[in-house]
Amino acid sequence: MIAEIRKRYNKEFTAAKYKAFLEDVHKVHPGAIQFRIAETPVFIPASFLHQLTEASDEILKVLTAPDFKKNTGRAIPKKLKVPHENPHAEFLILDFAICKDENDHYIPQLIELQGFPSMNAFQVLLADNYRKHFFVPDGFNNYLNGYDNKLYWKLLRDIIVDDEDPAEVILLEVKPHEQKTKIDFYLTQDRLGIEPTCVTDIIKEGKKLYYRHNGKKTQIKRMYNRLIFDDLKSQKKKLGRMVDLTHHLDVEWVSHPNWFYRISKFDLPLFQSKYVPTTYFVDKLEVTPSDLENYVLKPLYSFAGQGVILHVKKEDIEDLKEPQNWILQKKIQYAPVIQTPDVPAKCEIRLMFYWKDDDPKPLLIQNLCRLSKGEMVGVRYNADKEWVGAGICFFEQ
Repeated sequence: MIAEIRKRYNKEFTAAKYKAFLEDVHKVHPGAIQFRIAETPVFIPASFLHQLTEASDEILKVLTAPDFKKNTGRAIPKKLKVPHENPHAEFLILDFAICKDENDHYIPQLIELQGFPSMNAFQVLLADNYRKHFFVPDGFNNYLNGYDNKLYWKLLRDIIVDDEDPAEVILLEVKPHEQKTKIDFYLTQDRLGIEPTCVTDIIKEGKKLYYRHNGKKTQIKRMYNRLIFDDLKSQKKKLGRMVDLTHHLDVEWVSHPNWFYRISKFDLPLFQSKYVPTTYFVDKLEVTPSDLENYVLKPLYSFAGQGVILHVKKEDIEDLKEPQNWILQKKIQYAPVIQTPDVPAKCEIRLMFYWKDDDPKPLLIQNLCRLSKGEMVGVRYNADKEWVGAGICFFEQ
């Protein structure tokens, strides 16, 4: 996006540098990274960062409004609603595509949002190694609002562990050692001392939860929640018997499961902004748009792009068994914005917000990005392509 920087970066790039970069990233936990890492970070000019923050401010006004919980009560499936919901989500992410407007100017467009943590720990490793092996100009930072590695790790400790013994805090997942994001779990454990724990390993006695820590039954006081209940539900038969986490339990969630549903695709129809594509709840549609080729049909309750219908037909809408659980969203045209040795790559930016209990609102601190040359951002759309995959943005500051 900044021609001079991109030209220099690409000119100085070599396969040998990329190989050394990957070796340094992989050697921390060999075999733990199971996704492609892009050959380049993305350099974001101050002007585009201003648009991103303006877009985020407009969205956060809705997400932090006094009536937000009232307006999103239907978002939580009744059978998955968990008691003791806290006042706000500790983690909040906004995904933006880099697009072009009618005047051929770059503009961010909101793709999705979640009240759920992202790759918080891995981004530190990634940014440090891009700086080590490649050209990153002065005045550019992956952090915002004055943060650096030291302050960031302190923030994560404050939010996730709080004042508890790390042995009494777990990272909760379904089979964490089989997840593609397990590198993030291991790096979190390295720094915060909390153990990735499968939901099937939790023991319930009364309202208290326990797990085996170094062979000793240990009470769980807090759970850094990486568990997606939809995923758990789909694997329930395969996983077998486990504790029902929707009961009243003597444990603190970070973030509480209800926020995964409240801050989600469910909110897209609530926004009125040039940075958010027009979106409808399917069951609220009075008239089906005649230009369905310009829309995408998305299920509310899915993750990782599952169930999305890219080429929508009228019968796709008419055949939906639960139209209240679907949205129809104006298609977004990603701009081919990142120059690479062959064809330009598209880019999606994830802004990562953190909300401590004593803060008045979420604070934008970290980010990640994904580069793509396929129809969608995702592994199966980018097989055998280069200069695509996971990365990070460095913002002009």
